[in-house]
Amino acid sequence: MPDDKLRGTKRTPRDESTLVSHASLPSLPAAEGFIPPHGGYQDLLSYQKALVVYDATLRFCDRFIDKRSRTHDQMVQAARSGKQNILEGSQSSGTSKETEIKLTNVARASLEELLEDYRDFMRNRGFEEWAPTHPYAQRLRRLNRTPGANYETFRKGVEHPDPAICGNVIAGLIKVTTYLLDQQLRRLEQDFLKEGGLRERMTRARLAARARQQRGGPHGT
Repeated sequence: MPDDKLRGTKRTPRDESTLVSHASLPSLPAAEGFIPPHGGYQDLLSYQKALVVYDATLRFCDRFIDKRSRTHDQMVQAARSGKQNILEGSQSSGTSKETEIKLTNVARASLEELLEDYRDFMRNRGFEEWAPTHPYAQRLRRLNRTPGANYETFRKGVEHPDPAICGNVIAGLIKVTTYLLDQQLRRLEQDFLKEGGLRERMTRARLAARARQQRGGPHGT
């Protein structure tokens, strides 16, 4: 298949290491408060990929899955859950690392469920799932490295007339997204072990404030 069957817009590939996304942000010194910067989910690569997966799944299900079927609703809801839980986890990160980790894991589980639905669709119709060495899979991997990749980047593959190509493209996007979420969860775990959660930050902030008061003022002497 020519390259332009998988892509919509042409951009310059970037190194694969840029695919790794982290939800955590640098913590503030205790003197500046105990609620760290949070949110900014739009900048997370995991969210950007999950958004493409959601939009692509809506399009795929409307084209190839009976709208009255339970499968249609389940696939759309699983795609939405992946996207929304990344968003909610990012928004809650300032006050609860536990919630952030939990919701990020829910997003990952929802997308794994969705991947299995695509595999069922292809297997039941005798379609081959692309191996990592498949030329189309390699092309998709290169497209995934495109800076600022969005739905338009993958439109020709996602909206291809052949459902086998559509299903494999979206399945590939899901695999990239779950990879990013795995990396994100590992980083969140490391951050929690290093910095603790809100209670620890509150304690540190209170002790720092008390120390400043003892030194003679809000900014010390």
